[in-house]
Amino acid sequence: MDHPILRAEALVKTYGQGDTELVALNHVNFVVEAGEVAALLGPSGSGKSTLLTALGLLNLPERGSIWLRDRLVVAEGVAQVDLAAVRRGSIGFVFQKANLIPFLTARENVLLAMQLNDRVGRAAAARAVSLLGELGLAGRADHLPEALSGGQQQRVAIARALANEPPLILADEPTAALDSHRGREVMELLKRIAHDRGAAVVVVTHDHRTLDVFDTIHEMEDGVLTRRPGAPA
Repeated sequence: MDHPILRAEALVKTYGQGDTELVALNHVNFVVEAGEVAALLGPSGSGKSTLLTALGLLNLPERGSIWLRDRLVVAEGVAQVDLAAVRRGSIGFVFQKANLIPFLTARENVLLAMQLNDRVGRAAAARAVSLLGELGLAGRADHLPEALSGGQQQRVAIARALANEPPLILADEPTAALDSHRGREVMELLKRIAHDRGAAVVVVTHDHRTLDVFDTIHEMEDGVLTRRPGAPA
């Protein structure tokens, strides 16, 4: 790998004990490069969301190590840095639901992400407007979430995820609440973001209609991650 944004080695995560023990991550290795869009597929309970939250430093593994841009952030399940600061500055999250703050406009929702990272003033305000414009929402910047369609809300969520220019974008079923047309729009948008901005994008998805968008496809089964044979590269 020439330019890995994120590298995870031998991640282990279990839930329960004894007869009820469930191995969610079974020595998982994963690498994603700058400009790559990677899919995580698998049935419910296979470990996809557990892996995504581990990569996002939200739910650390019990064992294993994670590097972000060659910086060791988790070693053998133990944080090596201020994880909250890393998440704010280096990771953008897009979830199944947009989860916008209902009493803030689209622009204010995006701006808030920067304010939490101590980016304020005219430059931050201009970036929020610019991002919404890039995503086709220039005319909706001052609308509350309730006045936006589902697809528009998800694009605001993507703008929010991009606000601090993170090298890594993690998306958990970002098209689940959208129809096929809007879902493809969102996936094409994530692909463009990866390729144009050099970000790494990892997407948990059940939507097999958009698999042609991905550069690499990985499948999880019983906590084991494998790369799909013949997947795009």
